[in-house]
This record gives sequence, structure tokens and C-alpha cells, in this order.
Amino acid sequence: MKNIFKINKEERWLALGVFLFTLMLNALVIIKYYDRFIKLSNNYRSLFVKTFHISGFDPLTYEVVSKWTTSYNIHRHPLLAFFMYIPNQINQALIMLTGHNCVQFVVAAILVFCAFYSFIFLYRIFREVLDLQSFDASALAIFTFSFAYVMVASMVPDHFIMSMFMLIMTLYISGLKMKKHLPLSRWQTILLFVFTAGVSLSNGVKTFFAGMFTNGKRFFRPLNIILVVVVPSALIWVFSNYEYQTLEYPRWHSRQVAKLRLDEKHKKKVFEMYKDTTHISDSAEIAFNVNNILSRQAVDAYRKKQQSPNVAHQGEPIAKGEYIGWTDISTPRIMTVVENLFGESILLHQNYLLGDTLTGRPVLVHYKWIFNYVVEGIIVILFALGLYCGRKNKFMWMAVSFMAFDMLLHLGLGFGINEVYIMSPHWAFVITIVIACLAKKLNERKLVAFRTLICCLAAYLLIYNTALIVEYLTIL
Repeated sequence: MKNIFKINKEERWLALGVFLFTLMLNALVIIKYYDRFIKLSNNYRSLFVKTFHISGFDPLTYEVVSKWTTSYNIHRHPLLAFFMYIPNQINQALIMLTGHNCVQFVVAAILVFCAFYSFIFLYRIFREVLDLQSFDASALAIFTFSFAYVMVASMVPDHFIMSMFMLIMTLYISGLKMKKHLPLSRWQTILLFVFTAGVSLSNGVKTFFAGMFTNGKRFFRPLNIILVVVVPSALIWVFSNYEYQTLEYPRWHSRQVAKLRLDEKHKKKVFEMYKDTTHISDSAEIAFNVNNILSRQAVDAYRKKQQSPNVAHQGEPIAKGEYIGWTDISTPRIMTVVENLFGESILLHQNYLLGDTLTGRPVLVHYKWIFNYVVEGIIVILFALGLYCGRKNKFMWMAVSFMAFDMLLHLGLGFGINEVYIMSPHWAFVITIVIACLAKKLNERKLVAFRTLICCLAAYLLIYNTALIVEYLTIL
């Protein structure tokens, strides 16, 4: 545990391979946007948001590292902006030295680090926690990183690969503790919670799941609940509210005031134009007619907005409200599971390649090749068999609890269901952890067939997804 980041001799060739592969993906992204993002700007948000287009990922990390600000949704990512403060300062030093914005290189270093150690810790889960042979651990780790949105998350300036890194590390640490019959200490649980929840608040719940499975009944002792669950949760919530009121609300209020001024200016302009072109002299009648014009304009703007992809693809929420408004009860679940959950997350669709549902990509896209559905079906069958074979494995159920929580949010409540594949780095690794439990139960003869199948699947996914990613970044 002391040398958790040290690369073991057994891991070196694998580590080199994943490092070079992830570096290549990031290099392609840098090259695609280099000529525009290397320049200094007075409005980085506008530059990055209008220019960067890879699926529905937000380039907010580029903005924060270019000019520090709390651009992330504070209640969903309460500490992420602060985690980016040191990278921001490194970039500021590079700007002073070079006169160019080196944000792509600084962010790429973070992404490569997180992807690299996500792979290493996942390999160690297979090897040290589940006791697989080296070949099987390697094959399953490579299989995981052949998944489409694990690859994509490793190269885009969003938080998902950071979340994946923290969650896999949490599973790895908890798995070792569980295997040695040691508890996850309070300070370890709190520290993991701060980082997982700080990056993405919902991930903090998974740290508590890890504590429950690792510590058993001891986790539910009143003092432990107060110190490990209640106090850290309350502090991070209070801090996020303070952060919002101090840093974000003033900017929001300024935007609202500016919008009201623009509306008032537009109203005066319409009033003057109407007054100059009408024979009516009664000011009350003029005001009445102007209000009717403004009302019709507002209705037209509303209809146009409702027809735009960023509204039309959001689905119907359970109710209106700050948080409940993020839900979705209208997007079809079964087709979402087929085309997006176990589809786009693992195999990219050729149509609307890496498109954004908020700018034109349909929520549901079908594959051109029936073979892709066969591959998806095989993976689902392997996952189901793994669940059965690992039904008595406590560590597997801890990992499954991570995925189950995400499924409750996405498929149950509909949070982010219209682009659920983007969220897959939060749970994609659970699929292969479950499949690993199938490998543990196979005899030597069946294990050979299993290895052949996993290697074929990994090779196909790597070639297929890499080819499409390269096509998108170099041609489209």
C-alpha cells in the first residue's frame, strides 16, 4: 500500500503499452485543436465551448486550467475546480515562459496519468484481488480499455477519466483490505470520499459502499457513521453551497441583470420602430400593440428552442426543479440499454460518429453492421454468466454496487440517460470485473476457449474503435 504508484516488474511492458496508446490518443486531440487553442484569449469559455466537439463532453477543464474559475457545476463537482488549481498555475507559468496557452499539454498530462493508473490498478484487481493468472489479468485489462468511451474519456478534457481513476483505486484498496481481512480505516474512507465526491458528488456514495462491504457491521456503528458519513457529507455540502454563493452566484446574477437590460433595450427598440411606422397616436394603444408583438416573438423563440436538439433530446422530467428537473421518464429504457448502455459505451456507432445529442445526434442510433449487435450480445452473456459464477464473491458485489447505483440514477431516474454512454467510465470496469469471476470458475480446457474469446473481442474493439476515433480526429 505504501508504494501503490510504483510499477512492478511484471507490469512494465503492459504499462509502457497503455502509456503509449493513451499518449497517442491525446496527441491526436492536441493536433486537431492545436492551432486554435494555443492562442491566448480574453474569453476562453467561448473559444473552447464553440470549438471543441467530441461527443457530448464539455471542455470546461481547458477553461479552468487556462484561467482559473469555477466553471463546473458546483453541486455536482464541488472540489474539481480546486483540484485544477495547481495545473492552472503550471499553465500560467508556461504562458509566461512561452507566450502561448499550453493548456492542452497540461490537461493531457492529467488524462494520461489517470488513464495509466486506472489500467494499472484494474490489472492489479484482476491479479492481486481476484487471483487471476497474469495472462488473464492482462487480457481483461486490455479488454476494458478497448471499450469505446473508456478510450474517449482518456483523451477529452472532462472529469470522467479522473472519476474512473478514483473509483478503480477505491476498489483496489478496498479489495486488498477485504482479502487481508483488514478494515478500511476512517481516515482512508474520508480521504477517498473527499476525492471521489470532490470530482463528482455521486461517486462519493460508492466510497461509502466500499466501506460497508469492507468493514461489514463495524461500518454502521453510530460513531463511525457520524465521523465517516455525516460529517464529511455535511462539510462538502456546506462548502459547495458557500462556493456557489461566493463564486458562482455573483456571476449568475450579473448575467441575469445583463439579460434584463438587453430585454428592456429590445422592448424600447420595438416600441420606437412601431411608433415610427403607425398612424396610432394613443400611447396606451401603442404600448398594447407592442406587448402583443413582444409576446408573439417570445412564443416563436420558445417554439424554436423546444425544437432545438438540446431541449428536444432531454426527455420529460418527473417534475420541475433544480435537481428533479434533471430526471427523464420519457426516453425508452430497453432501446437505451441496447444502443447506448451496452452499445455506444463499448462500440462506437458509425452513423453520427462521436456526435452530441445537444447539437444534432439522435438519442438512439442503430449500428450499420449486425455483427456489432452479436459482439454486444456476447459481452452481455459473459457479464450475466460472471454474475452467476461470482454470486458468492463479496468483492464482486461491492463492484456491482457501484454500477447498480449508476443504473438507478441513469435508467431509474433518467439522470443523463440521453447520453448514458458518456457516463460509462463510472461503471464500465465493473463489466470486466464481473467477467473475471467467470474466468475464476473455468477449468483449464474451458479457460483456453475463454481466453481466445476475450482476446478476439479485445482485438476487434481496439481496431474498430481506434479506427473510428482516428477517422473522426483526422478526417471529419
